Amino acid sequence: MQARLILEDGTTFAGLPVGAPGERIGEVILNTGVVGYQEMVTDPANAGKILVLTYPHIGNYGVARKFNASAHCLLAALLIKEDSRIHSNWQAEGDFTEFARKKDLVVLSGVDTRTLAVKIRDQGQMLGIITTEKTKRSALLAKLKQRAKEKQDYISTISVDQPLRLKGKSGGPDIAVLDLGVSSGLLKQLKALGASISLLPYNATAQQILKLKPRGLIISDGPEEDIAIPAVVTEVRGLLGKLPLLGISTGHEVIGLALGGKLKKMKLGHHGVNYPVKADDSYHGEVTVQNHSYVIDEKSIKKRREVKVTLRNINDGTIEELSSKSLKFISTQYIPSSPGLGETHQVFSRFIKMMGVRGQGSGAGGRK
Repeated sequence: MQARLILEDGTTFAGLPVGAPGERIGEVILNTGVVGYQEMVTDPANAGKILVLTYPHIGNYGVARKFNASAHCLLAALLIKEDSRIHSNWQAEGDFTEFARKKDLVVLSGVDTRTLAVKIRDQGQMLGIITTEKTKRSALLAKLKQRAKEKQDYISTISVDQPLRLKGKSGGPDIAVLDLGVSSGLLKQLKALGASISLLPYNATAQQILKLKPRGLIISDGPEEDIAIPAVVTEVRGLLGKLPLLGISTGHEVIGLALGGKLKKMKLGHHGVNYPVKADDSYHGEVTVQNHSYVIDEKSIKKRREVKVTLRNINDGTIEELSSKSLKFISTQYIPSSPGLGETHQVFSRFIKMMGVRGQGSGAGGRK
């Protein structure tokens, strides 16, 4: 049985369904990573997206629970060139296609992902609809037009319902995390730092957060363009200068909006593991993991003299990191992934220093 992807401009790509059957609509995005397919499909930031993997061979090292980025799998669908018939890895607990079926994930194999990737690269990200049924083309295009008018609502589903306390080491920093779609990788790094974590619902108010008296607050990554974002921005605006903040990806965008800035959508978002960034006054670059389709419009925050652009993307000059001593925040458009087993990204050490906590951290390299 053959399945189809139809883009909003009418272009059609064929494939074979190897995951769950069904019909899904979402924005079509690319990811250039060679490995990490399990992490990508369970990444809350990918909720509602149709993900195209540019690496051609998927599933060859299987799946394992330890590699889930979250307990959720809200990806609309996955498009791949070839699904592996076998897997070989000492950590593997199962087969990827079986994992996809259990997660109700629509997966199309045999797709001409090279041509599709070039189209998205040249013409920009666009909506698409995938179906494993024999639905008429006109009906599918009508559904795409309707979806373009709708706003997505995923953060309310992904976020914890009630505050959750994760106890750390004695004397470790006390950090609150506003859960817009927190990843297991972030929590692992905080645990490695010995932090005690208060995981908070996305709709926690500024007053409720301050009442907890954490040493700092991390605003996590999560879906962009979500209907929950404006209310989160309002509460974060009330925290600027009152509590050390660290915004990550979508959390970075939230801080930018709280500063009075605006976001602009990229023609082709940054989705992959090899994006170079550096400070304007340095020749020292870093290679980062990224997963976003929006960036802060630099013109919109020009009047905020207390805010400094500390990192830029080397390829396109977009803002990758902001910081402010007076407003007590650091925010990163990139995702501060662990540089190695048991190690933490240097931005967490900088954030802990901002909180006034000494002697913490197992970071590796990077700026001080």
